[in-house]
Amino acid sequence: MKTPSPDTQHERGAGTVLGLALGGVVMALLLGLLLLAQAGVTASRAASAADLAALAAADAARGLTSGEPCAVAADVASKHNAKITFCTVAGGDVVEVGTELAHPFQWGVAAGRARAGPPP
Repeated sequence: MKTPSPDTQHERGAGTVLGLALGGVVMALLLGLLLLAQAGVTASRAASAADLAALAAADAARGLTSGEPCAVAADVASKHNAKITFCTVAGGDVVEVGTELAHPFQWGVAAGRARAGPPP
């Protein structure tokens, strides 16, 4: 059986430590990318909730559906787990709506804003 030479004895396990450190760095980068992607999805959901709430409120303002426009917008937004931050009926049938949607990890909120009304 061959014994290792004394000058290479100090390098045993150095590759393992380097591999674990590299794996940790890759895992941290992937976690950051995952959190960034989740923030993008939450922002998209807030914008979609604002769009749908504004469209429903504009229909109510024009008389196509029953109800008060801002109440209809709040109902539609709540079905998408969003809260209405503001609702303004301007120019008769034009409605502006703002929504907020909480981040799943409780790190803040995503905001959405939309405007809807009859075609010009």
